[in-house]
Amino acid sequence: MAVFAAADMPLRARQVCEAMDLEIAPNNINKTRLKLKRLAERGILVETEQGLFTQPRP
Repeated sequence: MAVFAAADMPLRARQVCEAMDLEIAPNNINKTRLKLKRLAERGILVETEQGLFTQPRP
């Protein structure tokens, strides 16, 4: 969540991987994307466009 707190725009799964110093591999990107989608379903994140995630703004 710190990655999104520091970001001033919506992020893609690849950008989240880069910010978390994960290896940029398709497997890591897909796992991160699935986690971000789950967080969006729970209302913790918002998917503004397909594949772009951000924190909800009050």
